[in-house]
Amino acid sequence: MKHIFVINPAAGKKDSSEEIMRAVTGISGYDCEFYVTRGALDATRYAKAWLEEHPTERARFYACGGDGTLNEVVNGVAGHENGSVGVYPSGSGDDFVKYYGGRDKFLDFKKLLDAPEDEIDLLTVDNGKPGEFRYSINITNFGIDTTVAKTMIKVKRKKIIGGKRAYVTGVLTGLIKAMKNKCEITADGERVDTKGRILLCTLANGGYVGGSFFCAPRADNHDGLIEVTAFRPLSRITFVRLLGSYTNEPHLDDPRFQKYITYRRAKEVTVKAPEGFSMSVDGEIVDGTEFTVGIVPKAIRFAVPEGCVLIAGRNGETVGAAPVGEETAPAEPETPVAETPIEEVAPAAEETSAAEAQPEEAPAEPANA
Repeated sequence: MKHIFVINPAAGKKDSSEEIMRAVTGISGYDCEFYVTRGALDATRYAKAWLEEHPTERARFYACGGDGTLNEVVNGVAGHENGSVGVYPSGSGDDFVKYYGGRDKFLDFKKLLDAPEDEIDLLTVDNGKPGEFRYSINITNFGIDTTVAKTMIKVKRKKIIGGKRAYVTGVLTGLIKAMKNKCEITADGERVDTKGRILLCTLANGGYVGGSFFCAPRADNHDGLIEVTAFRPLSRITFVRLLGSYTNEPHLDDPRFQKYITYRRAKEVTVKAPEGFSMSVDGEIVDGTEFTVGIVPKAIRFAVPEGCVLIAGRNGETVGAAPVGEETAPAEPETPVAETPIEEVAPAAEETSAAEAQPEEAPAEPANA
């Protein structure tokens, strides 16, 4: 199998291209190549073209960058049987890998090269515009989150307010501009918004968003379902008061959240919104007024290094320990446990308070390790 490291030089605080190439070329016994991206969506174009030009050759593409780079690589590989995806997290947030225990689990290149592959689900995001259909491997979200994502893109390389603080900067901007967002959300035919307005909504395959926020503690990227959580508009004071629990605690089980959220699992979500509406798809902004979000079970093979431990969905399960292709005996079927969903309640009286784009260029030729 060929191992292709797709490096985004604009990801994170510095260009890691030379560091990655040097580390990988120091490991013998693997067929490796490198490709340094030159513009937005270049990683998608490159991976797709490579797989179509080599239909009989198997390749794993490692997204070397943040969640946006991973999203681009996923969109190039999805639908190609001869391709799979890995990740070397070097972005500012690296949210998707937190589902598997954090970025440290993915920083050993030898373990990455040897990692077994797991078939996982992907979300599909369709805004009805030709050529703009996208897959999402982690989180698709909107409302205040879109304002946050747009702000993060602007400030991610700035001192003090950028880097790991970029999300906090985005949240502060959202608190000023985006506490009430107009849209209608339907999950498998059921309305989940509050009178056509929300604070935010997350459609999750993974667990984390924004660098540290545990938005989907029950997410399982093998169950063929979208985790849908819609927050009704609330005051800035309440938002700030609840933010800590949203960061590192399972808020779906917290009684303080129940009157503010509607939680469902669904196979399809539709969203209708006014002009100027956007979604954040793994941190990448997609504009539109009508969206359909679906899910494809076992849509892509993802390389999971040895030692990863799931922190959402199948909490505590160790993954990545078996070699690729190893057959294991089927597990005994589990007795299903009834889950009590958080139901929407009648809206309370509305509270009041006191108060990674790069320029497009032609793709470069890959460098061989």
